[in-house]
Amino acid sequence: MNPQSTTSKVRLALAAGAALALAACASTPEPKEQLAVANAAVDTATGNAAEAPAELATARDKLARANAAAARKDYVAARQLADEAAADAALAQATARNARSSRALAEVRESIQQLQTQLNRS
Repeated sequence: MNPQSTTSKVRLALAAGAALALAACASTPEPKEQLAVANAAVDTATGNAAEAPAELATARDKLARANAAAARKDYVAARQLADEAAADAALAQATARNARSSRALAEVRESIQQLQTQLNRS
């Protein structure tokens, strides 16, 4: 085989690979839907800020990073961070529900204890 022919084939293969890589990057669409979902999830979870502050802060941070990535046109990172922000917002809501349920359970137990104390006095 001719060395010049091999070199030409390698160059052609590298050029084709580079073109495919650029096309793949260019074909990644902007994650508008994921960003909208993440924004809505964080907005909804904001009502639970007192009961799940760490989870909500993480969701807000990831949403800000997702928006920054989208502004840089790093759509892969933006999509991933938006999905993570939505998941963290859902975690904040679940944590808040758990906290409210735990408080309600404690109140019910306290009421039962008071009733038992009153019954024992009678």
